[in-house]
Amino acid sequence: MSMTEPARNDKKVLLAAPRGYCAGVDRAVETVEKALEKYGTPVYVRKEIVHNRYVVDTLAKRGAIFVNETDEVPEGAHLVFSAHGVSPAVHEEARALSLQTLDATCPLVTKVHNEVKRFARDGYHILLVGHEGHEEVEGTAGEAPEVTHLVDGVESVAKLPEFLHDEKLVWLSQTTLSVDETMVIVKELHARFANLQDPPSDDICYATQNRQVAVKAVAQQAQLVIVVGSQNSSNSKRLVEVALQAGAAHSYLVDYANQIDPAWLEGVDTVGVTSGASVPEILVREVIEFLADHGFTDVEEVLTAAEKITFALPRDLRPART
Repeated sequence: MSMTEPARNDKKVLLAAPRGYCAGVDRAVETVEKALEKYGTPVYVRKEIVHNRYVVDTLAKRGAIFVNETDEVPEGAHLVFSAHGVSPAVHEEARALSLQTLDATCPLVTKVHNEVKRFARDGYHILLVGHEGHEEVEGTAGEAPEVTHLVDGVESVAKLPEFLHDEKLVWLSQTTLSVDETMVIVKELHARFANLQDPPSDDICYATQNRQVAVKAVAQQAQLVIVVGSQNSSNSKRLVEVALQAGAAHSYLVDYANQIDPAWLEGVDTVGVTSGASVPEILVREVIEFLADHGFTDVEEVLTAAEKITFALPRDLRPART
């Protein structure tokens, strides 16, 4: 290479698309914003509205008060239920305190709640594939706790009770799981229970699936994949696992660009970047800027699907019809 030729930059970023906000998260965050505009402060929110540190902190600065339990809210106040959904018992607690509730549950989570109610009413035992302690699972199982059995990983299949041979069984799932891992668990369930029925439609949401497909496409071409998302975000953590399974040598979950260790970039020429379904794009942009400062200036978006889904706000917050 002659001294006059510009140095070629072989360092590039592959940006997964779709990434970031899904329709359910968009709706949930906007529910809190619109409630603050309409009712003023304080507006209470049960649990984190979505599992993202930046989003929660930003809404708290605007006057939202986050609580763990319904009984922490003063009588008659406005309370928003998070995107992950709540059990009937929580709705009951809110009624007992005369709370003015706004339900920001993702409609795709509500769909699974309705499936639980219908199958329980029809005499089924429900095998719910999901992560123990996750808010969505607690809310879903709470629709019919006496007939819902949690299946948290392949190893828990063997721990399920023996059901009578004529017992009606169906499996359902949390919306934010790894598609591939869920299918492995379901295969084990079918092997153990010959009479197990599949749900009428897939419970893992479109956005979770789309983000996993996109990160696979990126991970096949990148040595390192950075996933922007919080540690308590199920779908974000799954993206790290999917990236590693798809061929990336390393993958890390970060809330903010300043959590990236420059040592991760040593010997790397292609970095994949994506973000979980509760992550605003500003945080991804900061990661792209950080990588540019470290020589990764060539950014290419890898698009695997187009998303056009939107969900209406809770009725009380919709603009009045003229």
